[in-house]
Amino acid sequence: MAADVAAALFDVDGTLVDTTYLHTLAWWQALAQYGHEVDAARVHRAIGMGSDQLLDHLLGDDRDRSEDDSVSAAHLALYAQHWPGLRAFPGAGDLLRECAGRGWRVVLSTSASGRELDVLRRVLDADDAVHATADADAVDAAKPAPDLVRSSLAQVSAAADRSVFVGDSVWDVRAANRAGTPCIGVETGGFAAAELRDAGALEVHPSVGRLLDGLDDSLLARPRTGGR
Repeated sequence: MAADVAAALFDVDGTLVDTTYLHTLAWWQALAQYGHEVDAARVHRAIGMGSDQLLDHLLGDDRDRSEDDSVSAAHLALYAQHWPGLRAFPGAGDLLRECAGRGWRVVLSTSASGRELDVLRRVLDADDAVHATADADAVDAAKPAPDLVRSSLAQVSAAADRSVFVGDSVWDVRAANRAGTPCIGVETGGFAAAELRDAGALEVHPSVGRLLDGLDDSLLARPRTGGR
């Protein structure tokens, strides 16, 4: 039953794999290809949202949406050029294995899907620790909506308030909070610790490697055996 299961949910882009600034560049270039001049700093601050929400955020939700699919496809094509050089953050795979060993059901909770997700999983090289994966294809609304977090919990029949979400953006934190799941923030996506805490993160670490080093003192030390 859900009350007996706890999940450790992990965002992938910017949290486990060093991709945030590559996504920023790819979105900036894709938008420019379709005549949208958006400052790179604004693009960066939107990384972590689903593509529809990102375009709404950057271009306005009253825009002509007829080119949205083309812009998103251009982003993916530009981002794919960087796939051969992708790297997992130090300690990412070990953190997933350590969480699994401590009794958490590890779920990759990501807006990536298809070939992109396959690439990220190969880069992580930690499938032995991953119990399930939830991606944006399975939900109607991506982050910061709570749908992806809820889908991740459902994948392993886990209780929201006994589980933990780990992410790098304020959009991750807000999605987790809306789903009723405590969130740990990491600063590797470019959001400062104060911003992540202000969004609702209960603890913040410089990286997943540092989270691994301090795991015994974190929300991920052990799954809780009862209510909060």
